[in-house]
Amino acid sequence: MIEQLTQFFLSSALVIFAISLVVVLFRLIKGPTTADRVVAFDAISAILMSTVGVLSLLFETFSFLDSVLLIAIISFLSSVTISRFIEGGNVFHGDDK
Repeated sequence: MIEQLTQFFLSSALVIFAISLVVVLFRLIKGPTTADRVVAFDAISAILMSTVGVLSLLFETFSFLDSVLLIAIISFLSSVTISRFIEGGNVFHGDDK
């Protein structure tokens, strides 16, 4: 009984993640400002990390959790890079001119 409930809730979580991914993709494409697109990109990466975590539970394996860490690192670095570009127009603060 518990296994069936767990399977149902994990499957419904995947459906909810898919619906939210479609909504956030719409904001990523249509976003009026670049900051809205950056926030949408962060939301997409959080949804992807959650989806991979749920899939790891469904398949009963820990091997997917490394990819969650990789998605988090890439998402953080890209958010910081894009934010620095929006703020000042350059990503690296080199003294070379």
